[in-house]
Amino acid sequence: MKNILIPTDFSENSWNAIEYALHFFSKSTCNFYLLHVSREDAMVTSSGFYATNQDTTSESVVRPSKKLLQKTIKRIHDSFPKNPNHRFFAISDQNYIVNSIREQVSQKGINLIVMGTKGASGLKKIAIGSNTGNVITKVKCTTLVVPENAKYVNPKEIAFPTDFSIFYRPEALQPLIDIVETNKASVNFLHINKQGIELNEDQQKNKEYLDDYFGSHNHNFHFLINKYIEEAIQKFVDEKDINLITMMAKNLNYFQKILFQPASKAISYYKNIPFLVLH
Repeated sequence: MKNILIPTDFSENSWNAIEYALHFFSKSTCNFYLLHVSREDAMVTSSGFYATNQDTTSESVVRPSKKLLQKTIKRIHDSFPKNPNHRFFAISDQNYIVNSIREQVSQKGINLIVMGTKGASGLKKIAIGSNTGNVITKVKCTTLVVPENAKYVNPKEIAFPTDFSIFYRPEALQPLIDIVETNKASVNFLHINKQGIELNEDQQKNKEYLDDYFGSHNHNFHFLINKYIEEAIQKFVDEKDINLITMMAKNLNYFQKILFQPASKAISYYKNIPFLVLH
């Protein structure tokens, strides 16, 4: 039984993340917890958009998050064939989103968080919105980040960018192993080097550990030289027809341009390819 937490602000980006999660776990027995978090100084209207307290004189501004969560669950039932292995629960909370998600992860024994990249007010030029960025860096739980244009396909080819600088504990890698086994997927470990410097002794040991740990699964190692990490990722995604990108949370500083920096027009993977962030 997997416990999946899906924060939602009722935007279409959030709905896209819900759709992706239901396809992603179609073969698994799951409890899906749909969580809406609001602050006391923010209202949510019946259409699912936020308003400040200055707008509260309007009759259309209420706190219908529980009703909207139930509508979302009804939309799921109307949009997907009934799956006897899936159960859905609605949670409405008033808190800071990171604190609320931490509490739910602890209380519900959450195995995975699924989030859209941006909410209703997300900036188009930023790959990852502030809420999602805070969750994947501050909540110690494996998180699947679903971009606005991502449509589900079986994740057969997985890219794993890494600098081999950290040791990968088995419990951190287990969610990736589960995905590989369920989908008979191939893992492509990708090392991007700006100057072509060889791996040091610690990096080589970590690489050898990964090679051994994934020994019974299809996996490959790729080494690229490129000054621009995001360009190298884009080229690799296109050439290998990558369906999922995964990385360790501790590597996020090294790969911050992949997720958090404004991307050029030539970079499109962050709009189309989901990210699995391992903790």
